[in-house]
Amino acid sequence: MAKTALVTGASQGIGACIAKRLAKDGYNIAINCRGEAELENGGKQTAEECRSYGVEAECFIADVSKHDECEKMVDAVKERFGTIDVLVNNAGITRDGLLVRMSEENYDMVIAVNQKSVFNMTKFAGAVMMKQRSGRIINVSSVAGLYGNAGQMNYSASKAAVIGMTKTAAKELGGRGITVNAIAPGFIKTPMTDALTDEQKKAVLDRIALKRYGTVEEIAELVSFLASDGAGYITGQTIEISGGLSM
Repeated sequence: MAKTALVTGASQGIGACIAKRLAKDGYNIAINCRGEAELENGGKQTAEECRSYGVEAECFIADVSKHDECEKMVDAVKERFGTIDVLVNNAGITRDGLLVRMSEENYDMVIAVNQKSVFNMTKFAGAVMMKQRSGRIINVSSVAGLYGNAGQMNYSASKAAVIGMTKTAAKELGGRGITVNAIAPGFIKTPMTDALTDEQKKAVLDRIALKRYGTVEEIAELVSFLASDGAGYITGQTIEISGGLSM
């Protein structure tokens, strides 16, 4: 039976690239989209590109910050594909602002999408994997969760929590043959970084040992490795992929 990977927030950006990389590896792909807008604006196209690798791919709409919607989606993916072998908790948002100016609404929203979604999805997909006695869970954290970042109290808190959740889940699920790891990307080339001024870009690159941004393809390659048999004895780890930002 072909294996299945479920990727949250996979309609575009890093999530879409991860989905396509895992499709290239031979996984059937379940693409999570938050709503109809994401489905139409990227989700369907991502699914089509995944199918070009000869695998099955389907989109599933769910707000992963909602406990009941995650349960229904996991049930639907299991029914559709038969297994859930890889879960990539990628969904995330930002609502940046300095601490003293940050609204409670923006704090709570980021925590719900970035952190609670990991609890929701790991709980339900993890239960499927426990019955299978195998599985890979890969959580997308951030260097902001390791070192903090001014103007991102909510985002940094959510991503730091994901690292702690990764370690706990690794300890709880390891006995059933399930590995749980996190990746912590640094500055990745996206439309957001393209919008920076030349001065801002120079300030960022001066902090990176490799003097360049990372690419979404490099993030996807790391996820591909952690999902592979070759990473079977790696669990509870947070792997920074930042070009030497922290050195």
